Amino acid sequence: QVQLVESGGGLVQTGGSLRLSCAASGLTFSAYVLGWFRQAPGKEREFVAGIDRNGAISSVADSVKGRFTISRDNGKNTGFLQMNSLKPEDTAIYYCVTSPSRVTIPLYPSGYDSWGRGTQVTVSS
Repeated sequence: QVQLVESGGGLVQTGGSLRLSCAASGLTFSAYVLGWFRQAPGKEREFVAGIDRNGAISSVADSVKGRFTISRDNGKNTGFLQMNSLKPEDTAIYYCVTSPSRVTIPLYPSGYDSWGRGTQVTVSS
């Protein structure tokens, strides 16, 4: 049974930083694309960042480019999302996801087959 457990969320002021972690179990972590999505109240889930199986290629949404960095440690079955220069509009629940994609980093929720329960990130102005 696949489990993805996010941690590291919390309340931070504008301009602050947070580092989210995703602990994965029940799967061969290195065989899956890792991604992060977020969902703000009243809005649809949106792609934040994704990284390929060996960590060589990543993709981030334009809204977070230059501020957020995705990484992974396959030896520890853990993924990370480093978030700097946070803005109030980054406030959302952040979800860790995995995809069996062999070719691309999916940009839509349908491309991912396992989801964590999410961690709340709140950025105060």
